[in-house]
Amino acid sequence: MDEVALLGVGMHPWGKWGRNFVEYGLHAAHGALRDAGVAWRDIGFVSGAITVRCGYPGYVAGSTFARALGFNGTQVASSYAACASGTTALSVARGQLLSGACDVALVVGADTTPKGFLAPGDGERPDDMDWLRFRMVGATNPVYFGLAARRRMELYGATQEDFAAVKAKNSRHGSLNSNARYTREFSVEEVLHSPIVSDPLRLLDICTTSDGGAALVVSTMDFARRLGIREPVRVAGISLVTPTYPDTVLDLPYLATDSAVSSEVPAVSFKESIALHVYREAGIGPEDIDFAEVYDLSSALELDWYEQLGFCGAGEAESFLHSGATEVGGLLPVNPSGGLGAFGEAVPAQAIAQVCEIFWQLSGRAGKRQVQGAQAAVAVNQGLFGHGSAVLLRR
Repeated sequence: MDEVALLGVGMHPWGKWGRNFVEYGLHAAHGALRDAGVAWRDIGFVSGAITVRCGYPGYVAGSTFARALGFNGTQVASSYAACASGTTALSVARGQLLSGACDVALVVGADTTPKGFLAPGDGERPDDMDWLRFRMVGATNPVYFGLAARRRMELYGATQEDFAAVKAKNSRHGSLNSNARYTREFSVEEVLHSPIVSDPLRLLDICTTSDGGAALVVSTMDFARRLGIREPVRVAGISLVTPTYPDTVLDLPYLATDSAVSSEVPAVSFKESIALHVYREAGIGPEDIDFAEVYDLSSALELDWYEQLGFCGAGEAESFLHSGATEVGGLLPVNPSGGLGAFGEAVPAQAIAQVCEIFWQLSGRAGKRQVQGAQAAVAVNQGLFGHGSAVLLRR
């Protein structure tokens, strides 16, 4: 796959601001355009990541952001894929660039979230699997996080202390990030003494919902060179894969796994396949990665990602963590931004925000949380209903 250049990024700080999502996206878009040194009138395509919580303007996010910036006749598209929406929007923009439809594009995602857990929309929808998991079994997202944590404990002997160590590590990173919602550093003991939310996970193990926005300016390599940028940060790979049958690990909103009684378990799990696809597209492997931004909806899930990204073997994530490898300054830092534990979920923006962090790191602009000498990094998360999401960037 041909590469595209990442010219600049912008972000609205995460928080619980209670304002219109467009304000956050506009702030991020202006920041990305300034950072890239590209005028709004030169943008040939706007790729908006959808927020379903903010009414019709959120459903047509691309044109909503274009209108807020000042209609200039640019082409637009809007993409929804739950937590994979930002990566999907970036993938659509990459397609426009590589097809020759435009030279430079803007990718924007922003969200205003409700108080409390994310929940399905109003109404009776018995044919909606996501609606059913709330109505039938009361399975909010933390229920899934807790089940996944229990699975790890049963399979590999993980403990609550291990989960708390992930949170403590990420809070140290987040304390250095002015865009994070939570910048307080927590100790392992503080995490372990926070209230239980979904056994075995405690309040500080689980990410909250947040408001926020993030934006990227991406271009063809030729356009970057015309700007005088000889060695831009490059989008080298994108993964949006789905599972293969049988998918034997439970993920919400599904209430049961595929049966493996009459089928062999696949050699590669769904989440492992997300990473393998992006590595294959970029032509490199996990041994070439200098740091990662992963989807820590809970501290326990971060441990799974170490293994699913190929950084260590199955059951080795706890040792990898306690070795100090995933700290900034360690062998392979994970979530130098502070992760979702420090930011919270602003669904259409969070995959884009991960790319922003990688851009700042690869550009040497991450301040006290800088990963020294980084040349390649991967960001990974997933959307509901088996929607992979990963982006690999390199110098």
